[in-house]
Amino acid sequence: MAQFVDWDLAAATAGALGKSGPRVSYAEATDVVGDLRRLTEEAARHVADYTGLRAQVSHPPVRVVDRRDWAAANIAGLREVIGPLVGRLAGDKRPGALTEAIGSRLTGVQAGTVLAYLSGRVLGQYEVFSGDPGQLLLVAPNIVEVERKLGADPHDFRLWVCLHEVTHRTQFTAVPWMRAYFLGEVQAFVDASSGAEEALLDRLRRGVGTLADAIRDPESRTSVLDLVQTPGQRAVLDRLTALMTLLEGHAEFVMDGVGPQVIPSVDRIRAAFNRRREAGNPLEKAIRRLLGVDVKMRQYAEGRKFVHGVVERVGMEGFNKVFGSPLTLPRIEELGDPDAWVARVHGPAGPLPSAG
Repeated sequence: MAQFVDWDLAAATAGALGKSGPRVSYAEATDVVGDLRRLTEEAARHVADYTGLRAQVSHPPVRVVDRRDWAAANIAGLREVIGPLVGRLAGDKRPGALTEAIGSRLTGVQAGTVLAYLSGRVLGQYEVFSGDPGQLLLVAPNIVEVERKLGADPHDFRLWVCLHEVTHRTQFTAVPWMRAYFLGEVQAFVDASSGAEEALLDRLRRGVGTLADAIRDPESRTSVLDLVQTPGQRAVLDRLTALMTLLEGHAEFVMDGVGPQVIPSVDRIRAAFNRRREAGNPLEKAIRRLLGVDVKMRQYAEGRKFVHGVVERVGMEGFNKVFGSPLTLPRIEELGDPDAWVARVHGPAGPLPSAG
């Protein structure tokens, strides 16, 4: 199999370049971990009651991790998915051993550089690559660092974060087909490369390199979207964008719906966090654009508006038909037109039955 990334080197690079977390004593760290685990369970009850969604598959308990462990978990997941895809792309067209070794080590350093940067920014994640049905990760040092910078009440801020991340876990465990659908779309993106295997691998390498370079040079103007070359890939990207916009918007809608009921300082936290999202030095803004974080920020707003519009029209139970099957997911053009989705899925005769 072609070795696209030296994953061990990526992990070592991420660990070496990742910033240390905020200063906390051993007792404080132990309290934070215990608090996040308890609040995850509390958030799960709130999310289930608010959405009406219940896990249909068992899931592992939350993992409270540091920055190095977060990077390692993502490397393990990417190794599981990217390795087989690259092997399929390359087939028998193996480069020379020296060329392969140099290329994979370079990409490993670049991937590790990107993950080191992200490891200091991510508060939580539902990671779906490394196993079925996925695992919920909460990055304790980042949560503590942000709550201190915002001057937020620690209990309130941690529960607020847990509401968002637990909603993502609920989406994938209450909708058992979701993970397979997502991974299938990733596979479809690769398949849509129109047989240009070598060109796609080269673009992937350049894309990873572009992100790593941007961390050192904020003047870089290349976007990761430049990797999208074929009409087939653009069509898949539209479906993935619609899915991610739905999932992020749903999580925002739930945390804003539950928050005022259980988090006294939620309005202050939301206002401060939004200011943090919009701020950033030139380097951070460049990285956000290149990594697609700016797109994700728009997904939060657009997706939340879609979910709100649908719930306003057909209620939460009616909205949950969105999870009935891949066919009931919103199309990208419906995200800005909830009426169109309602008309297609519910129709004049009433709601469609859930696929089962």
